[in-house]
Amino acid sequence: MKKLQQKIAGEITLSTDPGASMKKWRNIFGFTQTEVAEYLDLTPSTISDYESNRRRSPGIKVIKRFVEALLELDQKRGSKIINKMTEETPQFFEVKDFPKRVKATEFAEKINAKPETGKRRIKDIQITGYSIIDSLKAITQLPVEEFKKIYGTSTDRALIFTKVSVGRSPMVAIRVTKLRPNIVVYQGLDEMKDKIARKISEVEKIPILTTQMKPEEIKKKLKRFE
Repeated sequence: MKKLQQKIAGEITLSTDPGASMKKWRNIFGFTQTEVAEYLDLTPSTISDYESNRRRSPGIKVIKRFVEALLELDQKRGSKIINKMTEETPQFFEVKDFPKRVKATEFAEKINAKPETGKRRIKDIQITGYSIIDSLKAITQLPVEEFKKIYGTSTDRALIFTKVSVGRSPMVAIRVTKLRPNIVVYQGLDEMKDKIARKISEVEKIPILTTQMKPEEIKKKLKRFE
């Protein structure tokens, strides 16, 4: 749990918008401003001021207490979020969260992704992070009940599938799990021609984008949003 504490504190401390990062983590743990404030013996308005940047950036001591509050409150509820976030992550996917929402159009532009379906919907979509997945290993090795782990703490994200040859399997897997990402990106696919994948995209209202950018370059480009 110490590593998780260091991860959260480090992200807030290094963030260009520490208030938004504090709010993101509070929401991930599912606590209200009042719950955190009461635990820290502060007023809810103080937490609100930090999160909205109306108060000067919190110092190390405040951030440390804030993170400790989230973890200790979660432990009182059975450590549901702690257990979820400290589970060993399979090597064939990575989950990344942004400190605040990012427009799908900006996300797509950053990784040179072009829309194959749902072009009109993309401009209205925002995401809270992305997951980059080795499609072959995920589809063949992840049990259906485990597939949901690729969503991390929220489905409001982009799923980036690498090594895609056709495009059908990822969309079928998404349909089966009944969890819906905001957008799907196929890496390495010139054009999404599979009719079944297109149909699922239309029915589920999940835009599909394609990019030729290499996975490591994608992660490098998206660093600016983290």
